[in-house]
Amino acid sequence: MKAGARAIGVAESYRGVESSPGIDASSSTGSRSTLAAAVVRVDRTVDGFAFGACSVGGTDATEAVVGLVERLDRDDGRYVLVSGIAPAWYNVLDLPAISAGVDRPVVSVSFEASVGLEPALREAFDGEALAARVERYRRQPERTQVTVNGEALFVRAVGLAPEEAGDVVRAFTPEGGRPEPLRVARLAARAADRWRADS
Repeated sequence: MKAGARAIGVAESYRGVESSPGIDASSSTGSRSTLAAAVVRVDRTVDGFAFGACSVGGTDATEAVVGLVERLDRDDGRYVLVSGIAPAWYNVLDLPAISAGVDRPVVSVSFEASVGLEPALREAFDGEALAARVERYRRQPERTQVTVNGEALFVRAVGLAPEEAGDVVRAFTPEGGRPEPLRVARLAARAADRWRADS
């Protein structure tokens, strides 16, 4: 991959339902999770940020991610990497919709083996709220395990074949097991979250 290639990483900072007394986490009108997008070159140079939020337990994370990328206005970010598939207490992402909205490949990266999200969704929701999340979750690409610097990561990709997605993740992970765009975005989201909490 060329040294100037860039990816946009999107990650969140969310302190958890238990740290927010009185918040109904299953409500789309509950608390907010801080999102950050970071533009990072393959040589680890950072050259752009955008910030936003999505509802804890809501269904607006897909639109929030598209909005972040649009605000960045960076056509040179060839790929969008997102951390996980269900930020902000099961605000399930629709990866094909994100890819269509930003007109570039999208790769979701998770860091732990899992039996899947459905059992957790069924514990947290019921009725129409459950049905909508399960339907969205089932539309997402299958997870593929890739080895990066000796660590197992799990990717879902839209706009790239699984092996291509693995190559992208490896290229943007110079060390350790977290792609640099996601590492930087997570740091930025945490800092913004702390600033919001202290303001």
